[in-house]
Amino acid sequence: MSIILASKSAARRAVLDGAGVAYEATVAGVDEESVKASLLAEGHGPRDIADALAELKAIRVSRAKPGFVIGADQTLDLGGTLYDKADDLDAARARLRLLRGKTHKLHSAVVVAKEGAPIWRELVSASLTMRDFSDAFLEDYLKSEGPHALGSVGCYRLEGPGAQLFSKIEGDYFAILGLPLMGLLDLLRRHGELAA
Repeated sequence: MSIILASKSAARRAVLDGAGVAYEATVAGVDEESVKASLLAEGHGPRDIADALAELKAIRVSRAKPGFVIGADQTLDLGGTLYDKADDLDAARARLRLLRGKTHKLHSAVVVAKEGAPIWRELVSASLTMRDFSDAFLEDYLKSEGPHALGSVGCYRLEGPGAQLFSKIEGDYFAILGLPLMGLLDLLRRHGELAA
């Protein structure tokens, strides 16, 4: 097997682990903030940025490692504005207050590269509507989640207590977790990396 995940994301690793995929994980070493800033300056939106970062991660690692290299990225889009992960719990509190009672989009991109070139990609968007939760609920949520709230762009883990923040979710569950999975598994089966 020669499947490599170019990501440090615990959520993406958990998705592959849960699906029973054997892989090696490595960090792509991409300066994501610089790339995002450059793409934003060129007029690219959150969806395109997720795709570009996933491709860059996959290509960078595939130049150094043989096999099928999976690069992935996710962006949060609220009204066309891109949001990054919160730096601390105060920023997470502000982010969740901003998202409260509104619908935002998560754009999740996955690109598979081999020998320095992309061979497959998928870009999936999901719409998530947060309920109008109370400030008391928000404080309890942040207290229980602690630093886990800083691990995603939305400051929530849908696979955990973050599910209670929402009133409606439309889209692929795995994409919301940060790794669109069904098409990826199909690709790996077609190339003999997984049993058919």
